[in-house]
Amino acid sequence: MVDALTHNNLLVRPHLISSSYLQMIYNSIPTVIRNGTIFTSNGSEPQLDGELHIVDGTITYVGSTHNAPTVHESNSLVIDAQGGTILPGLIEAHFHATYFNVETLEDLDIKYPVEYVTLLASQNAACALDHGYTSARSGGSLFNVDVWLKKAISEEVVRGPRLTASGREICGVGGLMDWNPDYRKIGMEGLVLLVNGPSEATAAVRKLVKDGVEWIKTYPTGDAASPDTNDHHTLCMTFDEMQAVVTTAHNHNLKVTGHCRATKGIRNALLAGFDSIEHGTFMDDETMNLLLERDVPVVPALYFEKASILHGPKFGLSQQVIDGHQETLDAGTLSAQRIIREGGRLGLGGDYGFAWNPHGDYAKELTFFVEHVGLTVKETLICATRTGAEIIGVQDNLGTLETGKTADILVVAGDVLNDISLIEDKQNLLAVIQNGIIKAGTLLNSN
Repeated sequence: MVDALTHNNLLVRPHLISSSYLQMIYNSIPTVIRNGTIFTSNGSEPQLDGELHIVDGTITYVGSTHNAPTVHESNSLVIDAQGGTILPGLIEAHFHATYFNVETLEDLDIKYPVEYVTLLASQNAACALDHGYTSARSGGSLFNVDVWLKKAISEEVVRGPRLTASGREICGVGGLMDWNPDYRKIGMEGLVLLVNGPSEATAAVRKLVKDGVEWIKTYPTGDAASPDTNDHHTLCMTFDEMQAVVTTAHNHNLKVTGHCRATKGIRNALLAGFDSIEHGTFMDDETMNLLLERDVPVVPALYFEKASILHGPKFGLSQQVIDGHQETLDAGTLSAQRIIREGGRLGLGGDYGFAWNPHGDYAKELTFFVEHVGLTVKETLICATRTGAEIIGVQDNLGTLETGKTADILVVAGDVLNDISLIEDKQNLLAVIQNGIIKAGTLLNSN
């Protein structure tokens, strides 16, 4: 069995073997990853001559090759990191599986039926895994597809990151996500639950509870994409509606997040008890202090703004919208810098799924935070791994490379700590390991 899976101590073509059989093989013998620099993401210094052992999908050793327990290679699967970098599997903290690289917001709810959207979502999930993302938190989904996509991934019906589902989003009537006028006779039910008042907000959460979500995604504020009626300084939900969402969600052990750009919207979300903030763009001192006091993580999704500015014009974005994205980028960058500088937490997720910000570009968010926001590579990797796990609530098992944790691991050709942009090109990903099994990477194509 081992010989069928190895060639010169490199794993070869396990994707040609049935999933159940492959699981049995991986669980029956140890896996060793060596000859690379290990970045654990737990705050320790990188291990230059690193070695990592996996047994039954669990990390059993992380450290130097010199101090590693003896392994009988004839009875082990050995992965040569080729002098590259070994780090935790990446976590996309704002993932839209059902956004299919649309050119307009209106395409999201009326362009395709749910059956086709589901097929597109499974393709996007596989794309994320192929690019090194072993976990993801949904930032909203058409038709609650993410709930069932999560099940399909966990049962290995389709490939993808282990998924935390949020289903349809909640927004006030007339808010950012309520763009279909009544005369079109087309509602927004496939994308968002619209509410008027706290009682309807409570009812919307209860509906999502029945649908099987884990996070409740809301829209407390507008966005630069809607400059005429719901721009980035506009409120789309009342405080009472937001509080009703949180009270009901927490009663069912669900977490709440929200698309929050306007200062007052962020402050309302924090006062209402939100568990995370998406974007967190405009923050005055009072709001920032409240955020830090509550230790609420923020997912800025800043590369989306840059991509909108750079590529938006060729897809018909108006100058007014472009200018709004520039204002959002400038303010969001300052907020992100301050959050990190003052000891707060950032998760990374890029709102991918628009024509100018397509699926597959996920790691551009990491490069952007180093080159334009000013975080160090180590800070950025921690945001993309450990903090992502904390946001999802799986930090006890994922997000760092430590003994006893689940073996979600990314092996990259080259020195990522010197050049984080290496992760952008999936050809540089030697192995994407999920639950101790190589699910993607160039080693799968070794001969």
